[in-house]
Amino acid sequence: MKRLAGKVAIITGAGSGIGRATAELFAGEGACVVCADVSGHEEEIAKEIGAAALAVHADVSREPDVAALVDATERHFGKLDVLFNNAGFGGPRAPLHEQTLDTWDSVLDVNLKGVFIGMKFGIPAMLRAGGGSIVNTASAAALTGWKGHAIYGAAKAGVVQLTKAAALDYAKRNIRVNAICPGMTWTGLVPGYEEHPVPPADAPVPPQPMARWGLPTELAAAALFLASDEASFITGVALPVDGGYVCP
Repeated sequence: MKRLAGKVAIITGAGSGIGRATAELFAGEGACVVCADVSGHEEEIAKEIGAAALAVHADVSREPDVAALVDATERHFGKLDVLFNNAGFGGPRAPLHEQTLDTWDSVLDVNLKGVFIGMKFGIPAMLRAGGGSIVNTASAAALTGWKGHAIYGAAKAGVVQLTKAAALDYAKRNIRVNAICPGMTWTGLVPGYEEHPVPPADAPVPPQPMARWGLPTELAAAALFLASDEASFITGVALPVDGGYVCP
């Protein structure tokens, strides 16, 4: 049996990278998927998947957008079982004193507030459905320092703590809450990705012990495991998927 057979999943940031790979994988594993993004590419990926997909244009930092996203999911598919809070971006790289308050606000709005809002509206829908699984995208930057990315790291560390607290809040209500922590992954945030959907042979090797880039499909596989019933006794975990980057 497929691992998400009969499940309905929302995936934010589904228009590209990890979100797109996850939408394709979840659908392949039997889920009905709601592809949410601000880029417009959500329509493209939903069309590729077919009748088991719904595209919703949504800014995860805006409560009305997320409320409408969850409402559309319940109206179209009848319930919500899985929420993958994946939408995010890195922001400019610079020493902390050169960063701006505008950057602070924009990075935290999407990466941290967006996860909070997603859970705020997704959890009641899951309670109505009798339970569910939430997977949040944090980062290896949440677990160790990244030079030039103090704001991004702070936002993703906040995602880890939101994940842990929510896991405790709903542990007895059949809702599991976990996070994946990607290392350096070959997505649209990497220069050259648009020309090379897979890392070319001459791509610089990131400083990860496995000495290669992570692939969106590898992050999607981790999200699938945590979303599925195979992880039924796992909650509150921040799982590094980083080629060994955060190993002590």
